[in-house]
Order: sequence, then structure tokens, then C-alpha cells
Amino acid sequence: IHYLDVLVLFFICFMTMASSGGELLCGGKYSLVWGPGLETNVVLPARFFYVQAADSSGRNLTTSPGEKTFEVKMVAPVEEFTRIWIQVLDRHDGSFLVRYRMYATYTDLHIHVLLKDKHVAKSPFILKGPVYHEGCDCPQPSGSVWEAHMHCPQSFPQIDRDLAIYSSVDPDLNAQEIPQRFGQRQSLCHYTIKDNRVYVQTFGEHVGFRIFMDAILLSLSRKVQLPDMEFFVNLGDWPLEKRKPTERMHPIFSWCGSNNTRDIVMPTYDLTESVLETMGRVSLDMMSVQANTGPPWPEKNATAFWRGRDSRQERLELVKLSRAQPDAIDAAFTNFFFFKHDEGLYGPLVKHVSFFDFFKYKYQINIDGTVAAYRLPYLLAGDSVVLKQDSGYYEHFYTELRPWEHYIPVRADLGDLLEKIQWARDHDEEAKKIALAGQQFARNHLMGSSIFCYYYKLFQEYAKLQVTEPKVREGMEHVEQPSDDLFPCSCHRTRVRDTLMLACIRGTLFRFTLVTKTTPVESRLTDVIAG
Repeated sequence: IHYLDVLVLFFICFMTMASSGGELLCGGKYSLVWGPGLETNVVLPARFFYVQAADSSGRNLTTSPGEKTFEVKMVAPVEEFTRIWIQVLDRHDGSFLVRYRMYATYTDLHIHVLLKDKHVAKSPFILKGPVYHEGCDCPQPSGSVWEAHMHCPQSFPQIDRDLAIYSSVDPDLNAQEIPQRFGQRQSLCHYTIKDNRVYVQTFGEHVGFRIFMDAILLSLSRKVQLPDMEFFVNLGDWPLEKRKPTERMHPIFSWCGSNNTRDIVMPTYDLTESVLETMGRVSLDMMSVQANTGPPWPEKNATAFWRGRDSRQERLELVKLSRAQPDAIDAAFTNFFFFKHDEGLYGPLVKHVSFFDFFKYKYQINIDGTVAAYRLPYLLAGDSVVLKQDSGYYEHFYTELRPWEHYIPVRADLGDLLEKIQWARDHDEEAKKIALAGQQFARNHLMGSSIFCYYYKLFQEYAKLQVTEPKVREGMEHVEQPSDDLFPCSCHRTRVRDTLMLACIRGTLFRFTLVTKTTPVESRLTDVIAG
């Protein structure tokens, strides 16, 4: 009997090791659980936290113990139903990313992280409420408190760099000059934030991309009291401000910057939308990529991969080089638009490839399109190494990226691309190390919480430069918060403007009662405002 028991135990452990790539997982005692999704005050469209699996001796696993290893349940004890969508994403390196999207606000929320029906680490994690969902309009009055809750960094290098050239900003002057200078040929939005409400006026013909800016402003203003400010957003691809610092420059907010312009850079509309719509209608985001990084490094195809459209001459050269060196590069067009007359030379078109299938290849080529290629955050988040073209264009995080640490640099004309691919092949461990460093950079700097922090810090620092009072100008419309009739929330915070209004009315009524000796009116008005 003892002999059979030993065989059974050996078989169970053998199967566990086989499913975890040879690393033994016998319990959750030493597994770790951490992240912003375990904190009540970190309100995001999709909240998230991490689980690190460990073996029975406390060593972290470095390969997947199995996609279904951990189970996560969430309950709100005082609620009859909880309307929460939960996903446990296996990152295939021994860690898991748990994301959840709440569609209602709960008094308290209990998060259970389970391994074989037993609690892991300090589970259950209890979030003392109210725990607000994304649609709840309940801003934190103090920006510094909100930043502390969100664990925002003290500063962002790109913000410091962009704003350093402006000693001051005059909203009145900009309101006159910027539409005159850019409004006829470019597509712009003129925004005013006043008392945490959003107002906008558009200029130009193509203003559809305004929806991305509206959405992030409304989402941010539901979470924190924004400073009063006025600013202009460029809705086009190319940055606009080309004047030298010695000339009168105008502050223009853009999604992309360049070495030849002075625009103030924000996170791209693509990355912004993916943060707002995570677990919604957008499938490609910084979280989903982490669970779809393809086969393990040794099993990836040792070829450099690229797919895209014909939006730059160098892309034509890349496809041409791929045909000459098919063993080194797999590059092809999925759409022709800019160089349609050359389709016969660089076609035929190939079918679109799922972005997740990119990571079947070890080497990812990142090459500019009309401006910077906005896919770079997602390429970094995978576990392939990025070969990035030197570029005069940049996104909000490029100043923190370092060549040969987070990516392999390639000359702008691609003249050394084959050489760099061969280097990666000859130095496989070093290339893998760069890939993992790039991946860690994306995990640390490009998740949703970091994007919200960047926007808020940018607005906060920009508002300090204003020398005249921001105004809601003629022609502006109020951008309404979306209605949430199905799951409304009751904000426990007293709005700043309501507090000021109440104080003002109380002062007036006090003077009134000195004359009339009448108090019921004050009492009734106070009740109405408080309610």
C-alpha cells in the first residue's frame, strides 16, 4: 500500500511538473499577489493586478504552470449580484495578469485568488468601498491625493522637455492667434476645462478624431478634479509648431512629436483608446498582448517580421529587401494607398495577420509610417526583440527608451538592417535579454495607470504656465458625461463647486437672517444643496 501511495504521489508531481515546464508547483503558499487592482482608490476602465506562481520551496516559477492554475472570484457581500467581467491572463513566464471591468459601483468588494480552491497569499483581498466603476462621476478633489493613490511618478521627462520652452502661456492670446494661424488648413480642437467640466470648439474639416480626446478628458475628470485650463489639440498625424524658440511659438498638443517641431506630446490616440476600451470593443491593448506572446523564445522563427501599409518610402525598400533576402526578412504589404502606382512592383498584397501571430517571430521590425509607428508599445510588450528604425518622430515615452537595452537600433535608411539581424542571430542570449528588457519597460511604463498619470501631470504642469484666466469662449459646446442610467452611482465626495456655492449661500442667508430673523429658508436650501 505504501508503495502504491508513493507511485501515486510521484505521478501527480510528475504531471504537475510536465504542465509547468519542469518546475514543481505544489501549492500557493509562496505565490505573490500585488498590483493597483487591489486598491480601492485606483479607478480604471479595466482594473488589474498580478499573481506570481511559486514552487513549494518559495522559488518563483519562470514558465507557465498552466493557463487554468489560478481562479479569481469577486463578490460584493451586501449586493445580490456582482456585474464584473474577470479575465486571468497567463503571461507564460510564471506570472499572471488578472484584469476585471466593473459595470457597477459596490459598497465593498472581496477578491478571492484561489489555487485548487485554497486561498493564495493574503487572499481574500477586501476593498473597502465605495469601489467606483469607470462610469461613476466622483472626482477626487485633491490632485496630489489622487496622484499618490495612482502611484504616479514625480515627473515625466518628455513633459519637462516639452514645457521647458514655454515660460508662460496666455490663453487669451492663443484663443485669437492659433485659430488664425492653423484653423483654416489643419484640424484642431480648442478645449477649456472649467470647474472640471469639458468644453470644446473644433476648427477644420476632419475632426472625427476628437472622440479620443473627449473620451480621455471625460474619463479623467470623473476621477480627479482637473485644473482650469485652455489648450489646443492637433487632430492630424503630423506635429505642427515649426517655429524656433526665438520666435513666438504656440503650444499645440499632438499625439506625435518630431525633432523639427515643438508640439507638446500626449500618448497616441491609439494607445489612449486601448486603455479606455480594455475589455470593451478593442481587442489589442497592453494587457491582451502580454497573454499572446507566441511560442517560447527557442521555438520562435529566427526571421525578422513586418506587415503594414505603404505609408513611407523605407517600407517599400523593406519589402524589396525581403524579396532579396527571404531567409532573413518576412515583410509584405497588407494595403496600398500612398504608392498605388507601385503596387505592381511591391505587391501582391497579403492577408492581414493577427497581431498576436507577429510573436511567432523572434525579430520585430518597427519602421515609421506617416509619422512614428504607433504599434511600438505593443511590440515591446511581447517577448520578441524589436529592431527599431532611427527616427525623427517620437511618442511620449521614447525619451525613456534606450538603444541596445530595450531595442536594437537600425539606421533610418535601413542600410544596416541585415547586419543587425545577423548580430541578433549570432548573439541569441543577448537578443533575448533585450527583448525581455523591452517587455519589462512596457509593463512598467505603458499600462493604463501610467497613461492616466501622464495626462494628468501634463495638464497640471501646463495649467501652471497660464497667465490669464481660462474661459469658456463663444462657440464652445459643453461635452456631456455619458449617462449611466442602468448603474448610476452616488458619489460620497462633496464637489468643490458645491461646497463653495453652499458657503456663499450660507453667508448670504446669514446676513439675511440678521435682518429678518428667519431661519427655515436657510435650513431648506442647505438640505436641497446637500441632497
